[in-house]
Amino acid sequence: ELEHPLLAEYDFRNDTVNADINIDLKPSAVLRPYQEKSLRKMFGNGRARSGVIVLPCGAGKSLVGVTACCTVRKRAIVLCNSGVSVEQWKQQFKMWSTADDSMICRFTSEAKDKPMGCGILITTYSMITHTQKRSWEAEQTMKWLQTQEWGIMVLDEVHTIPAKMFRRVLTIVQSHCKLGLTATLLREDDKIADLNFLIGPKLYEANWLELQSKNYIAKVQCAEVWCPMTPEFYKEYLTLKTSKKLLLYTMNPNKFRAAQFLIKYHEKRGDKTIVFSDNVFALRHYAIKMNKPFIFGPTSQNERIQILQNFKFNPKVNTIFVSKVADTSFDLPEANVLIQISSQGGSRRQEAQRLGRILRAKKGAVAEEYNAFFYTLVSQDTLEMAYSRKRQRFLVNQGYSYKVVTKLAGIENDPDIFYKTREEQALLLQQVLAASDLDADEERIPGEGPRPGTRRPGNIGSMSGADDAVYMEYKRSNSLIKHPLFKKFRA
Repeated sequence: ELEHPLLAEYDFRNDTVNADINIDLKPSAVLRPYQEKSLRKMFGNGRARSGVIVLPCGAGKSLVGVTACCTVRKRAIVLCNSGVSVEQWKQQFKMWSTADDSMICRFTSEAKDKPMGCGILITTYSMITHTQKRSWEAEQTMKWLQTQEWGIMVLDEVHTIPAKMFRRVLTIVQSHCKLGLTATLLREDDKIADLNFLIGPKLYEANWLELQSKNYIAKVQCAEVWCPMTPEFYKEYLTLKTSKKLLLYTMNPNKFRAAQFLIKYHEKRGDKTIVFSDNVFALRHYAIKMNKPFIFGPTSQNERIQILQNFKFNPKVNTIFVSKVADTSFDLPEANVLIQISSQGGSRRQEAQRLGRILRAKKGAVAEEYNAFFYTLVSQDTLEMAYSRKRQRFLVNQGYSYKVVTKLAGIENDPDIFYKTREEQALLLQQVLAASDLDADEERIPGEGPRPGTRRPGNIGSMSGADDAVYMEYKRSNSLIKHPLFKKFRA
């Protein structure tokens, strides 16, 4: 708020107040040239500078964070987006450094390790910024955390920090050096400049295509698949005024058929596919209809880990459906195909984060020109076309190009594809129109900032959950209600 950029340096070698922790990189940990360069920017002249390092997803941000902690060798705190990424960071510390379980402490709603004597604490932003009543155990950990003086704070997915709630982290935790890691220094609300004042300047940013040419990340073919709206869906789309328009272009039968065709095609090739949908109604419908596992907000931590483990190691599970909870911090190196069926408006950051899910370098896939595929399915002549243009700007600026596909060869001849007949399509349209306006909303996750206000027509029945109930009135003819005893008097 003072409008003065922050430039903090920490002379960790001469810090005698805070005890060193016994942590080093393993001999097997070899840094790539661009990772070394980013760390040289941070540790110039023997001090640790606070700032942000920008590397593409899958280019080894975690190793940069672990190396920074090993270099400072003071107490470290790592902040992530979700419980899944807390587990992944713990694995990364054990893989690349000499830290063991006794030194690493997790602090999430699911796992609360005893913090006494630990040198590395891994937690989530929402755990630290939680304002409601906590359990006794969490309360004690928070008190301990606030009394400690931390040598380094690693902020994963740092673009979430400018959100009003999450920036409180910086006032709750006292640390000498702050390192922000992200793949996309982008926010649609232009608050990204706040990082200059909250954490520090951008220390290093890698060029995506340069890393691709050196095979550090996968070669990706980006394609935009145009799906024409069916006449019935388009007629409703033009007449409706509510947010159901979003549901109509997401549930477009031709889009469903294109998604099913692409999933079948890539499963035959032996690829691993992730399908993204921001709209939970569509996500559940697509996944249940195609009989595939799906992950969204309410999915429990154990179930998420089980689905992800099956996706990684079970040859029978080759496709999973996910909502925007998997945009960041989901480590799926096996995935090489991504299909996007609905998205968050025109968010450039989300497009880049999703591309990052398939960017990890692929083993033994050098023969082909492209070894990863990114499809965006767009309903033709709808608002989605404009959003898609806007979303692509960041990746186009990075040097990627999008191929437009107007027709998928062979889709008409496939007997197993759903929604071929008008009857099936009419039934789907009825389901969409019967859905409530809340079903048409996108999923909300912490740290996104306030939801933009919308006006929608409603009725009192919706408050009691009566949206799907239908009230009908029948008039019975008088002859049916005549009692036999009265018939002779009325004759």
